[in-house]
Amino acid sequence: MRRRVEIGILQSTSGDYSAIAAASRAGALAGISNVNASTGYSMEFVPVLRDPQGHVDLYAPLCRDILTTSRARHIIGCVTSSSRKEVLPVIERQGATLWYALPYEGFEASDHVVYMHACPNQHLLPLLDWALPRFGSRVHLLGSNYIWGWEINRLAREVVARGGGSITAERHLAMGETDVAHMVEEIADLRPDFVLNSLVGTTQYAFVTALRAVMPRLPVLSCNLTECELPLMGEAADGLIAAGPYFAEDGTRFANAHAAASYAAVTEMARLFHRHTGGEDLPLSQLLALDRRAGPIDPETHHTALPVLIAEVRGGAFHVLRRLPPVPGDPYLARRDSRAAARPQLRLVP
Repeated sequence: MRRRVEIGILQSTSGDYSAIAAASRAGALAGISNVNASTGYSMEFVPVLRDPQGHVDLYAPLCRDILTTSRARHIIGCVTSSSRKEVLPVIERQGATLWYALPYEGFEASDHVVYMHACPNQHLLPLLDWALPRFGSRVHLLGSNYIWGWEINRLAREVVARGGGSITAERHLAMGETDVAHMVEEIADLRPDFVLNSLVGTTQYAFVTALRAVMPRLPVLSCNLTECELPLMGEAADGLIAAGPYFAEDGTRFANAHAAASYAAVTEMARLFHRHTGGEDLPLSQLLALDRRAGPIDPETHHTALPVLIAEVRGGAFHVLRRLPPVPGDPYLARRDSRAAARPQLRLVP
């Protein structure tokens, strides 16, 4: 008889970024169903679900609730970096592990987090390397007013300045804000070569729709846009360009990168727990030490090597424009080759 292993899922089913959270949650649940249906694992997973409803102040209490009312020591969860930062003290105090399956801004390597999605050397830097020679060096920066927007725009400003370019303006809006008319007016007046869009959720949808009505051909680039959000923008999404480790193409399994990364997190958990009996109760550092680099997770940074894809929306779907082999996650941009393609090490979904 297989042992039962509880794992937490901490995702919002409502709120400003519910489409992203729903995609991530669906990928995790699909992974759990696959593990439980397989005879190749010594355990079956039991999901412990909690829903913060998009309220950042609910993430820490609900994370604590999972860890104190169930046997779960591993949690797949959070969408925004703010929510991740909220749960980190709880995760660390309890000796648990958070599997974070969303793109983020880097400059973090917690001993209690596995980073299953891309950091800047796997999304922002390759995107700017590709875009600046094609569109020009006058860049307009937009971001939601929290960690993701701040850090992505800070890095972009440094890269553009280093290349001799200029920033026409940098603007931030609160999460959920949809009054974007002044931002569109400014862009129409300044006429940048392209916009780097780090807005999140409903703010992004409102901005893209409004901008397209005024400047339909202006390139708009993003590091956090996937297929699950395209229906919320309709025809206005056509022409948007995004970077990420995965886009749905003919023959691919998942509808978007959020689902793919969460599924990969569950699959890697299952491999570790099957390979190392009782591993579900171990701190992450001990579990990875036992694994002896057999899996995709870097035991030093807890990031993974991921492919880099740049794609454009056409007819409501992404079409890949450039594809690079997997690049190791370099959260502190400390490696000389952090902006270059590296040898293949991992596919996003086994």
